[in-house]
Amino acid sequence: MSADDLTWLDPADTDAAFPHPSQALNNPEGLLAAGGDLSPTRILRAYKQGIFPWYSDDQPILWWSPNPRGVLWPREFIAHTSLKRVINKGWRVSYDQAFESVIRACAEPRADDQGTWVTEEMIQAYCELHALGAAHSIEVWNDEEQLIGGVYGIALGKLFAGESMFSRQSGGSKIALLYLSAYLDSWDYILIDTQLSSEHLTSLGGSTMSRESYLDLLQTATHESVAAQAWQPGQDMDVTHWLETRLPQTEV
Repeated sequence: MSADDLTWLDPADTDAAFPHPSQALNNPEGLLAAGGDLSPTRILRAYKQGIFPWYSDDQPILWWSPNPRGVLWPREFIAHTSLKRVINKGWRVSYDQAFESVIRACAEPRADDQGTWVTEEMIQAYCELHALGAAHSIEVWNDEEQLIGGVYGIALGKLFAGESMFSRQSGGSKIALLYLSAYLDSWDYILIDTQLSSEHLTSLGGSTMSRESYLDLLQTATHESVAAQAWQPGQDMDVTHWLETRLPQTEV
């Protein structure tokens, strides 16, 4: 399929089917469709098919399913020695206490780029998904109770589709991803979908799999329910103990 053949979705038809991910373009890699809207119905249908929205303010809504797919197995998170020192700072970590603050922090300009794909339209859509219990966040707070790191994404059965993370203080996003991995592992999740691979994620244990393998795993994960305690309030996590008891061990 060429860019000229790209499927355009009708914004008024939230039941419109997406093309199969195997029809995604090779250039740009993974682009599958355009248009539509960001209603909860359409977004959740997309994620359940291995598709996600990603676009800038000056673009139409673009839908992607890349090959290969970036992934992180929760028990394979790598906690380097430098991160252990950050753990010992005693920062407080919570989840689902400040979802909108996390996604807005992810939308803030960063030193390495000039814009953001977390548009106001995306913020409103994912806040609605959070209100529906489909989107979740991990928050990291320093000893002055300032939000200094976080990550958010969509829960799908036993798979968590990570969207974005941020740091306002060194180590903030790594601590958020560490706690996300630990909680998800304790709740019997199978995988964190990171969508794309990067050097940063690879350094923390991220890897890739083919689109076909990811879609097979996604089908399994979305047909299985997570443990009853998942995303319930008031659960503490001893990440040091979690790191020490995993098999195989990673560097701590």
